[in-house]
Amino acid sequence: MTETLPSQSLTPPGSIIGIVAGSGQFPRLTAQAAARQGLKAVICGFHGHTSPQLSEHAAAFALFHLGQFGHVLKFFHKHRVSHVCFAGAINKPRALSIRPDFLALKIILSLRGRGDDALLRAIAAEVERRNMRVIQAAALIPGLPGPLGPQTIRKPGSEDWENILFGWPRLQAVGKLDIGQCIAVREKMIMAVECLEGTDAALRRGAELGGKGAVALKIAKPGQDERMDLPAIGLNTVRTLIEGGYSCLAYQAGKTLFFDREESIRLADIHSLSIIGLPGGLAPEEPFYLWYEQEEPENISNFVSLLQAASLEGENAAPASITDKMLDRESSLD
Repeated sequence: MTETLPSQSLTPPGSIIGIVAGSGQFPRLTAQAAARQGLKAVICGFHGHTSPQLSEHAAAFALFHLGQFGHVLKFFHKHRVSHVCFAGAINKPRALSIRPDFLALKIILSLRGRGDDALLRAIAAEVERRNMRVIQAAALIPGLPGPLGPQTIRKPGSEDWENILFGWPRLQAVGKLDIGQCIAVREKMIMAVECLEGTDAALRRGAELGGKGAVALKIAKPGQDERMDLPAIGLNTVRTLIEGGYSCLAYQAGKTLFFDREESIRLADIHSLSIIGLPGGLAPEEPFYLWYEQEEPENISNFVSLLQAASLEGENAAPASITDKMLDRESSLD
């Protein structure tokens, strides 16, 4: 179960949160959010992955080699950290040159597989064994998860929807195998699957193989530990999609972190790229686009409200047909 962190849950102000920092802006945003909530940030990062400038936002800061997990925990213990969160990306191909200390090696050798989720769960268990509670970094930053519904002026067309509904359950299957969180689809064919190389490289490969008009899908792996690894999109993602001639980006609403959202949407609008947030329990038989292609504000409003209802019904339950609900609503308006 995901544990989110309401601002009042760490009291009194001055409580100490440890941030395991990768690359990108997420560690800085997390540290700044912690400070606004009266929390003290102790940050550790990794040589070649983490910006040393993060020290400006930390009560204490250290860089270690990737794999020196025992050093990280000793550093947090020294500074009396009570809660730990993980923020920022790790370059996975570069991580193959990991230098594991004794504790990291012990964890690695205990795993049957070395997928992201299996490794992160083992790390979280070791953190909590040391009496530090693992929390979700994104919970400190309201509004960071991408919302349901359309985000851009251009809406997905019928071909986009066909590719979305084809690709969504297949991406869920890929996620269940702890492989990746993103695929590229064109004409109901999967052009690329995200693996070790990361989202942007997978999207570039999808564009090379599929040409213009592909759709990108990004979702959380079903059952993954959401405290430590949520899918993320942002300005670099949008730039990569535009360069590759993609027509649409569909992401799992509420579970995909959307960085630089306003700037990303402005850029997408300039290039007629469609971006939409969808519920995780999207049913592939539902032809949303039959109503969604109509531009009347009432239809768009109904569509978004039905997406919200589908999300609230829960992803593990058999999803009620949004198509049937829309037909009922249309009939009631006649």
